[in-house]
Amino acid sequence: MTILELLEDMPCRVTGSTAASVSGIVYDSRKVKPGSVFVCLVGSRTDSHVFAEQAAEAGAAAIVTQHDIPPVPCTEIRVKDTREALAFLSAAWFGHPAQKMKVIGVTGTKGKTTCTYMIHSILESAGISTGIIGTIGTVIGRQLIPTSNTTPESYDIQKFMHMMVEAGCKVCVLEASSIGLRDHRVDGFTFDIGLFTNFSEDHLGGNEHKDMREYMACKALLFRKCRLGVINTDDANWKGITAGHTCSLTTYGFGETAQLRAENDRLISKPGYLGIEFDLCGSLQGHVCIDIPGKFNVYNALGAVAVCQQFDITLENIQKGLDTVKVKGRVEPVPVPGNYTLLIDYAHNAVSMQNILTTLRQYHPNRLVCMFGAGGNRPKIRRYEMGEMSGNLADLSVITADNSRDEDVMDILADIEVGLHKTSGKYVVIPDRKEAIQYCLDTAQDGDVIVLAGKGHEMYQEIKGVKYPFDERKIVHNILTEEGKLPLQS
Repeated sequence: MTILELLEDMPCRVTGSTAASVSGIVYDSRKVKPGSVFVCLVGSRTDSHVFAEQAAEAGAAAIVTQHDIPPVPCTEIRVKDTREALAFLSAAWFGHPAQKMKVIGVTGTKGKTTCTYMIHSILESAGISTGIIGTIGTVIGRQLIPTSNTTPESYDIQKFMHMMVEAGCKVCVLEASSIGLRDHRVDGFTFDIGLFTNFSEDHLGGNEHKDMREYMACKALLFRKCRLGVINTDDANWKGITAGHTCSLTTYGFGETAQLRAENDRLISKPGYLGIEFDLCGSLQGHVCIDIPGKFNVYNALGAVAVCQQFDITLENIQKGLDTVKVKGRVEPVPVPGNYTLLIDYAHNAVSMQNILTTLRQYHPNRLVCMFGAGGNRPKIRRYEMGEMSGNLADLSVITADNSRDEDVMDILADIEVGLHKTSGKYVVIPDRKEAIQYCLDTAQDGDVIVLAGKGHEMYQEIKGVKYPFDERKIVHNILTEEGKLPLQS
């Protein structure tokens, strides 16, 4: 492929020849090889335009820029926004994989991962090979490829979709975060379907969004990039999310005006198992049961069903898909030998904590125990709010380390205590997370529901810039094995 072929109809101004062959697209100057097209990205900490000369010296065939650089001995491609250009260049480089399958985008503050896995499970149950790009990683068949962001960089998205096409996937389900939408990571193609779950305060401050208005505006971008929008009209912000939409819309919810509705939701509870069942009404009639607790998971299931309806899937396959779906770190049950329920969940802010604890309270546990910490290098108000929320909703809060990053864990726990002191809730402080988990297991009572909150799918703890292996499932298993409560594995 030549530079000219790569550019196709992308708006740009070219200085130099477009005849050279291209060996690859790179946005890390350290990865430039002869024939590379180097895209200069402007980040919050680094503007890679400063590496343009270095890239040229390494043999780059072309440099893509959005502002002036010193003259370079290769072709310069000037664009309005290099992040947007990276998306279009990557799509062209990988042969426009999104045109060779259906692509579903899922956006919202909460529920993206669960909805994504529900859609994946339903489609796979119907024999439709489906890939995932999202928070937990990229799934292609039985392969799980770790990713560092909910929505990876555009080059990686195009690479993964290309891999999916090569593997025979007919559908890709992609979590479209507000940051991913803002930073043009999902440019260069059109989504067939966009799903909106809900909208609430999150991702404000720092390198994220300056205010809720900007946050909403970024979420709304998905519905100018898709052919059909599937919208939760029970969420008060749905009209703001769909403002300026260019797609057709279909709706879901409990409300009477929703095209796909849920009715007669009923809780299912027994030791080690929490679930919910409900009736489908409106555009699809039937009864479904899911072994993930809570009304918010009815919404997730409804959204997934509304998406899968577009594939003419039978109710039998929908039920089968929902019966078998497993979402790592999302109200995930962990087997224990006692007469209590242990769950792992990603709840890492006050809103998500409120959702999970309110949901679990509806199952009338003997005690609701919440073990959690808070991330370092994040606004202190999040910690105050999390402490207050757990203090109000849990019978016992066990506060411990999460990803302390560059901060001292005791300082973080002190901030959480500020919120707890606004309540009458009981709590204990156990800084070491493994010891905190052991405390929860050792003090569990019959009928308790214990949630290990904050880590979810994460397999590490980040302390002082280092990520240490930390899988709560393995830790629980090892503790129970060491105490003789589980048989030793041969």
